[in-house]
Amino acid sequence: MAGGDRRDGATSTVVSHLLEFLNSSPTAFHAVDEAKNLLNDAGFEQILEREDWKLQAGSKYYFTRNYSTIVAFAIGKKFVAGNGFHIVGAHTDSPCPKLKPVSKVVKGGYLEVGVQTYGGGLWHTWFDRDLTVAGRLIVREKKDGSPCYSHRLVRIKEPIMRIPTLAIHLDKSAELNKVETGSILTEDGDVGDGRKSSERKKSNSKKHHSLLLKLLASEAGCEPDDICDFELQACDTQPSVLGGAMKEFIFSGRLDNLCMSFCSLKALIDTTLSESSLEDETGIRMVALFDHEEVGSNSAQGAGSPVVLDALSRITNSFSASDSKVKVLEKAIQKSFCVSADMAHALHPNYMDKHEENHQPKLHGGLVIKHNANQRYATNAVTSFIFREIADRHNLPVQDFVVRNDMGCGSTIGPILASGVGIRTVDVGAPQLSMHSIREMCATDDVTHAYEHFKAYFEEFCELDARIKVDV
Repeated sequence: MAGGDRRDGATSTVVSHLLEFLNSSPTAFHAVDEAKNLLNDAGFEQILEREDWKLQAGSKYYFTRNYSTIVAFAIGKKFVAGNGFHIVGAHTDSPCPKLKPVSKVVKGGYLEVGVQTYGGGLWHTWFDRDLTVAGRLIVREKKDGSPCYSHRLVRIKEPIMRIPTLAIHLDKSAELNKVETGSILTEDGDVGDGRKSSERKKSNSKKHHSLLLKLLASEAGCEPDDICDFELQACDTQPSVLGGAMKEFIFSGRLDNLCMSFCSLKALIDTTLSESSLEDETGIRMVALFDHEEVGSNSAQGAGSPVVLDALSRITNSFSASDSKVKVLEKAIQKSFCVSADMAHALHPNYMDKHEENHQPKLHGGLVIKHNANQRYATNAVTSFIFREIADRHNLPVQDFVVRNDMGCGSTIGPILASGVGIRTVDVGAPQLSMHSIREMCATDDVTHAYEHFKAYFEEFCELDARIKVDV
C-alpha cells in the first residue's frame, strides 16, 4: 500500500520512542510498568491511593490502580482549589486470548493451553502466528520468616505456542467455524517423567501444564511451587516495526490503544520537563490510562470506576478548606475538559463504501474528531471547537468522522467519563487500519500530529477556555 506525504524524510523521535514503548508493553500490566519508568525518569513522584496525599503546587505525581491503570498529573504553580483539570484519557488494554483459570488441555498427544477471548478481536488473524505468553504472577515469598505475596510481571520472549490452521485439503466442511467444547485433562500434568510432587504442586499441575509453570517460574526467578495464581495472555512475538516503502507506517499489535496512551503520556512529560513549564499554569495537566475499555470499562480500574472522580476530589481537597470542599470540586469539574483519545477507523481503499461519503479519515491526515448524535461519542460543538482551534493555531491537520446511519457505532471512554464525572469531553483518535487485528497499522505522521496536538492542548487550554462563553 502506498503512503501519503511525509512532513519530513526522517523518523521523528516520538515515533522511535513509541516503537520502544510498544515492544516493551505486551500487556496492560507491562504498559503501566513502562509508563511508570518514563514518569520516574521525568521526575514524577509516585503516590498511593491507600495513603494520605501531601501535594504541592508546581509538583508532578502519579498513581496506579491494579497495576493496569495509571493516572499522572502535574499541578500548576498558580493552581488554587476550584481551578480546572485538563485531561487526556486513553486505555492500556487490547483484544487478546487470555489463559483460562484451568488452562491445561491435552489432545492427540499435544499439550494445549485453554484460552478465553477478551474483547472483540479479529480472531482469525491470530492463526499461524508465533505466540508466547505474558502477564503477571502472584508469587509466594518469605519475609522475616513469614509468608508474603507479591505480583511479578513475566514475559516469555521465545515463541512457545501456535494456533495452526487446518490444511485446505482437509477443510471441506468448514470445521474451523466450530467451537470446541470438550477437553481432555491429564491426571497429574507431568510430561512423562513420573516424578512425585508436593500437594501444592499437584494442585497447580492439575490446572496448568507443569512445563508452562516451569517456564514462568524461570522468568520470574522463583520456584513453580511458589506461583499462587496468575493473569496471563497470549501475545505475538513479532516486534513493532516501521514499514512502507518510505518507512511511513507503523506495523504493530496493540496500536489500539497504546499509540494514544504513549502520545498523551509523552506530551504530558515533555510539557512539564523544565523548571518554568508550570510557572504560569493555573490548572492541572492530567493523563489517565485505563484498563478494560475493550470490555465496557466496568471494573474497579476501568473508566466506569470512580478512579478519575476520586483523583479530582483528592487533589482539589488537598488545596481547599474543609468547609468548602464539595462546592469547590463541583466548580472545578465545570472548568475541566477531557480529551478521550482512542484510535479511529481510517478509510480502507478496498472497502470505501463502509465509510459515509463526507467522513472518510485518511492515514497521514491528522487526528480524527469523532461525532455521534446518539452519544456513542461525547463530542459536541463546543468541545469540537476547542480541540480544532488548538490545531488551527499550530497548523495541525484535523479530520472528522461519523459512522454511516445504517451501521453500528463503537464507543469509547468518552461518554463514560462525560456522564459519570460531568466533564466536557471530545472524542478523538489517530486513524488506523486493521483495528483489533493481531497486527495493526497507522501512519508515522499521525503519531507526530497526535503528540504535537496533545502538547498544545496541555499548554494552551486554560487561556483558550477563558475566552469561551456558553452557560452565561
